[in-house]
Amino acid sequence: MEVDFPYALSDEDARARLDILGRYLTNKHGIKVTWTGPMKATFSGKYLVVKIEGELTVGNGKCAFRGQDPGWPWRKKAEDYVRGKIATYLDPKAVPSELPTGP
Repeated sequence: MEVDFPYALSDEDARARLDILGRYLTNKHGIKVTWTGPMKATFSGKYLVVKIEGELTVGNGKCAFRGQDPGWPWRKKAEDYVRGKIATYLDPKAVPSELPTGP
């Protein structure tokens, strides 16, 4: 599964917002997020019945998620979920302190 998302923030702001997203995914769904470098993270866990395993990179105005394809019929749901969360957290109008971090 591949999700690319362009953003209009600085790379540092995008990285900070994705860190908040990582906390949300861990707290809400138990998805483990590990930053393996300044602009790269790995994801491991499940959302509903869909296994989410992959790598996220950030830089040069683009966020890229590369992960395990959950197969049909879950592919579209997984892609929509990942794309939707990235869009929410990288929305320039969103105030970082107001972004959800979990239940």
